[in-house]
Amino acid sequence: MPRDYGREYKTYHKAPLQKKRRASRNAARRLMIRKGAVKKGDGRDVHHKSRNKQGKLSSSKGNLSVQSKAKNRANNQ
Repeated sequence: MPRDYGREYKTYHKAPLQKKRRASRNAARRLMIRKGAVKKGDGRDVHHKSRNKQGKLSSSKGNLSVQSKAKNRANNQ
């Protein structure tokens, strides 16, 4: 069965919480690009070491690190 991207967007990606999480990930990536730790297309991810009490990703400089895509995505459940 093919993947229904339209339905997936309506039920998951369009949700306000998911928009905030995506914005947080994008902001962290931009911060690390400005810092010179990553470049576009380098095959690395920006890793959030921990979350705050509400489960949100903290983009403070001390909470961010750079990892390979494989390592970052294997550690996050």
